[in-house]
Amino acid sequence: MKTLIKNGLIVNPDASFYGSVLIEDGTITEMGKIENISDCNVIDAEGELVIPAGVDVHTHMDLDLGNFRAVDDFYSGSIAALYGGTATIVDHIAFGPKNCDLRYMIDQYHKLADGRSVCDYSFHGVIQQVNDSIFDEMKELAKEGITSFKIYLTYDNRLSDEEILRAMDIAKKLEVTLAVHAENHGIVTYLRQYFGEKGYKEPIYHALSRPNKSESEAISRMIALSEITGYPNLYFVHVSTKEGLNEIINARKNGAKNIYCETCTQYLTLDKEKYEMDSNESVKYIMAPPLRTKEDIEALWRGIENKDVDVIATDHCPFMLDQKIVGKEDFRLSPGGVGGVEERMELVLTEGIRRGVSLNNLIEKLCSNPAKIFGIDKKGSINIGNDADIAILKKQRYTISKSNRHSKSDYTVYEGFESDFKVDKVLLRGDIVIDNGKTFNELKTGKFIKRSQKISDKFLSNLYRNVEMR
Repeated sequence: MKTLIKNGLIVNPDASFYGSVLIEDGTITEMGKIENISDCNVIDAEGELVIPAGVDVHTHMDLDLGNFRAVDDFYSGSIAALYGGTATIVDHIAFGPKNCDLRYMIDQYHKLADGRSVCDYSFHGVIQQVNDSIFDEMKELAKEGITSFKIYLTYDNRLSDEEILRAMDIAKKLEVTLAVHAENHGIVTYLRQYFGEKGYKEPIYHALSRPNKSESEAISRMIALSEITGYPNLYFVHVSTKEGLNEIINARKNGAKNIYCETCTQYLTLDKEKYEMDSNESVKYIMAPPLRTKEDIEALWRGIENKDVDVIATDHCPFMLDQKIVGKEDFRLSPGGVGGVEERMELVLTEGIRRGVSLNNLIEKLCSNPAKIFGIDKKGSINIGNDADIAILKKQRYTISKSNRHSKSDYTVYEGFESDFKVDKVLLRGDIVIDNGKTFNELKTGKFIKRSQKISDKFLSNLYRNVEMR
């Protein structure tokens, strides 16, 4: 059965036009002015936006922190993603047992996601230590479509600079991507202990214990190490500060290559004043990195406008309020993380357009760039030959509330936000999975996406052309 989407405003990163999209066997086969199609399911999108379904490359489904576990598993989290217009996620997996190999946690996550996720999905590997076998492990996983690996500069499984250099050298040789959680472990550890000993334990001290410098120093150090190893693909997750973004901008101006910048919805819409509310409320917003100042928010939006920020993701990792509330008298006890996979597309489009950012630019950050950077070859844009992953949005103002969310969490940090757009329909590989804002019949199982290794030369040339033009 063919499907024809007609009369909508089709928005891609490079162009927008009124027209039609023809879908056959889950693939986009024709675009433009299309008439006289027989035996065809017709979707009339007049007055609506027809955009690529979102690609969120930073989620934490079913994340096990030991004392706590994130409340969204791959089933509930992927349902929330679809309701929010996102059809593909790439999940950052949890740490495994001490000294486990890279494959161990990948295998565990296949058990969690396979047959459970109702959107398409993949995983980032996580490097907990660098040993003599890691080259072969990364090479084999890359052949299986796991072409990115996360490293941490803080927490118990952080890597030393020497280990990072070895991992970077391997990543360069294999043309895979290293995703980096960049926070200075010494700064964070010292301040958390200092504030705790002084009795400063309210949620505001969570933010004060992870100052802007803890991020910018770590980013600067990673860029320096990257230069030594010939600039492997380096992707900074959840950049939250003006200073951190400036480190990336300046490195690119000075000739650094293959450096990518992600920020998240919360760092574009929420600020650290949330930590100054009553502890029963402010504890909801504990995450790492923490919420920053309005000045940081403005800097990140300028980075989006100027194409210094490449991706807007979520770091989706929700908990129940009773899990968070254990930290109301000592912020160090609360699990870090908030939800957002359902809110991302609508809120970023709303806030971005209000600020004068073009639809094309926003779709680039929400859909096409994450797909290009992480080797998701047939997603992220509405083009002939691509998977027919499409979201259709009504221009309709409504208020975001827990009552209309689909995460298992019992609160949303975006409660009361006004969205100018509402997801109407979502197609995943040509199948209608959300219709009129509701799940369409019985949802099918999503597919594991085998990702390619090399970032496209066209994407790289466009990225650094933007630097040279300034």
